[in-house]
Amino acid sequence: MTDDRLQRQLRFILEIDKLKGVLRRSYLVGADRRENSAEHSWHVAVMAVVLAEHAGAPVDVGRVVTMLLVHDIVEVDAGDTYVYDPAGGADKAEREHRAAVRLFGLLPPDQGDELRALWEEFEAAASADARFAGALDRLMPVLHNVHTGGRSWREHGITADRVIARNSRMREGSEELWRYARALIEEAVAAGTLAPPADAQPAG
Repeated sequence: MTDDRLQRQLRFILEIDKLKGVLRRSYLVGADRRENSAEHSWHVAVMAVVLAEHAGAPVDVGRVVTMLLVHDIVEVDAGDTYVYDPAGGADKAEREHRAAVRLFGLLPPDQGDELRALWEEFEAAASADARFAGALDRLMPVLHNVHTGGRSWREHGITADRVIARNSRMREGSEELWRYARALIEEAVAAGTLAPPADAQPAG
């Protein structure tokens, strides 16, 4: 290992420390604060290890874990884009692409290319590994909302139809986890912690 290679690796490691300061909309279970993107990445990576048996197709757990550890690194530059914000999502792909070029470009080319390829595979849901990773990425905010009384949903006026539309692709990675999430969403509506579909709400 050359000094230059080590320096590039350490520069990348220090740069992604900034991910700890990127706040998401989800609130932590049992704590009165929002989670940051680094915490989210760690949590979904652990989910991959624990829940791999529920994947809809055979997956390489190591690849899924690595994918989830790097999937939000671009938020160091691009910030977290709220999934229910169409305006914020309009230029999301462009902002995140620029971030990927810069951040993964800090690494030695072989490592940078490998991690960027995993990030692109995740974004495109281009494999069973990526689709399972995507299912876990969608499940975690549902779990957070259910176990914090729908706090983030209620703060942003989110209705059940929007939650279902956002998360229905979960079934591509795991039908079983999607059925579980769908049941949680229905229970949240029944409990009053998630607003019913917009067309089911009384007028006036």
